[in-house]
Amino acid sequence: MGSNQSWVTEFILVGFRLSAEMEVFLFWIFSLFYIFSLLANGMILGLICLDLRLHTPMYFFLSHLAVIDISYASNNVPKMLANLVNQKRTISFVPCIMQTFLYLGLAATECLILVAMSYDRFVAICHPLHYTVIMSWRVCIVLAITSWVFSFLLTLVHVILVLRLPFCGPHEINHFFCEILSVLKLACADTWLNQVVIFVTCVFILLGPLCLVLVSYSRILLAILRIQSGEGRRKAFSTCSSHLCVVGLYFGSAIVMYMAPKSRHPEEQQKILSLFYSLFNPMLNPLIYSLRNTEVKGALRRVLYKQRPI
Repeated sequence: MGSNQSWVTEFILVGFRLSAEMEVFLFWIFSLFYIFSLLANGMILGLICLDLRLHTPMYFFLSHLAVIDISYASNNVPKMLANLVNQKRTISFVPCIMQTFLYLGLAATECLILVAMSYDRFVAICHPLHYTVIMSWRVCIVLAITSWVFSFLLTLVHVILVLRLPFCGPHEINHFFCEILSVLKLACADTWLNQVVIFVTCVFILLGPLCLVLVSYSRILLAILRIQSGEGRRKAFSTCSSHLCVVGLYFGSAIVMYMAPKSRHPEEQQKILSLFYSLFNPMLNPLIYSLRNTEVKGALRRVLYKQRPI
């Protein structure tokens, strides 16, 4: 590096290139979505804690999904909202790297938790007589802890590889948060190793888990078709269809974002996909699981009934 180059200590988040009026409008809309996301996921957590009927492996993993969604949204959205109404859109280097670390770690954890949920449904429907033995609380806790620890250790590798790069300008990140691909574009060195590690990670965290989920649900579908009871078939399909909706939305957009050729997806489209992860996906998950799940709706009615004065 030349001696006349200065090291970057902060970045500018470009965000959305819109008029001031449109940015204020988006500030209020996104604020409502963010608040709704926090309340809805908080409601899911509260119901699972309060209702003993929801103390099952499926809802144990769903509670982790709610924690991830709350953390995921809180990692990216508040800074985005502040930038929509503030002309100074800077972020220091260390908070930027922390934002990248949490973003990747939470995203990878959600992938693995979704796999654990699909395995839980596979055992419940295909091996119902052995369900309590296979999906014991010890197994559930091990699966959850492994998902969190493995994801954040893998993310730590990405962060270490980013920290070895020199950032000497320009310092404008064409995004609304420190997304790793946008940050790498500002490095003053070759980022081929970072790109290779990101691709390999996508294969193991996206394609691998997605294949496991598809195999599980193909087996589940065959088992559902063999159920003689119409009510049992409907209940099993309702529970699994909710999970499949979340899996399809999450994995589909992630694969498009990180594995599709970048020439086909300009930066503005990448921002929209990231916005889906940061804001809309955390809001949709509790809607899908509550509106399409009779057990969650029943738990909500029981909690509300207990709160009524006699």
